[in-house]
Amino acid sequence: MEYQKFIPEGWNDTKENFSLSDLQTAKQNGSILQGFAEKCDENFNLQIHLGKNLIGMIPRNEMDAINNDDFGMTRQSICKNKVGQFVQFKIKEIFNENRLLLSRKEAGKEALNWVKNDLKTGMIVNGIVKNIRKFGAFVDIGGGITGLLHIEDISVSRIKSPEERFFVGQKIKVMIKSIDKDNNRIVLSYKELLGNWEDNIQEFTEKMIVDGTVKEADQYKNGLFIELKPNLVGLAEYKDGFRYGQKVKVYIKKIIKDKKKIKLLIV
Repeated sequence: MEYQKFIPEGWNDTKENFSLSDLQTAKQNGSILQGFAEKCDENFNLQIHLGKNLIGMIPRNEMDAINNDDFGMTRQSICKNKVGQFVQFKIKEIFNENRLLLSRKEAGKEALNWVKNDLKTGMIVNGIVKNIRKFGAFVDIGGGITGLLHIEDISVSRIKSPEERFFVGQKIKVMIKSIDKDNNRIVLSYKELLGNWEDNIQEFTEKMIVDGTVKEADQYKNGLFIELKPNLVGLAEYKDGFRYGQKVKVYIKKIIKDKKKIKLLIV
C-alpha cells in the first residue's frame, strides 16, 4: 500500500471545497481526506469544512486517533484542541447528499495497520510538524500516526531548539529511524536527508567568503563553531563579542577533506 496517500507531495493546507461526487468517490474507495476543523459543538462533535452546502461531522466517538499529541486527553479535549487545525478522516456515511458522517478513528486504524505491516526502518516519508518541544518535534506521518524527531537527529550542527529549523504546520520529509510496533512508537530522523559532509562541501572552495551562523565556542575557547549548512560546520579563530545564532561572513582558509575539517576566519 502506498502510504504517501496520507500526506502526499504538495498537500493542500487550505479550506478545500470538495464536490459531492469527489466525496462519494472517496467513500467508495475508502480514501483518506484532509479537512479544516471549524467548530467543536456542545456535544463535542467536530465540524469539518467540506464545501458550500456540505456539512461534515466527526462524532466524539470517532475522534480517537493514534497520535502522541492526544495521549492523556479526553475526547472532549481532543475536539476543542483540533479546532483551527487540519485533520484527516474517512467518510463513513453520506446523508441527504449534504450531511456527511466522518471518522478520524478509521483513518488512524488504517495508518496503524500500515505501520505494523509495511513501515520499515530507513524509509523516507512525508510528514507535517504538529508540535515542538525543547527535546524535539512531533511529526504526523499520516492518519494520526505521530513520530518523535529528537533534537539531535535534526542536524549535524548542534541547535538549542527545534524552532531554529521548523514551525508547526511545516511539511517535511523524515526518515524512519526506529519502530516499536508493540507500543506504537516511532522515532524519526531528519539530518540524513540534508546530505553528508562530502555532499555539502562540494559547493565550497578555499579562499571563498560565505555566509555562516555562529553556533558556540569550543570548550577551551580556541575557536568558534560556524554553521555553513545544517550538516556542515567549520571552526573559526576565537573572538569575543559573538553570540549564538549571529549571522557572520567567513573566509574559508583551509578545507581538510581527509579529516572532514574546515578552517575559517570571521571577516
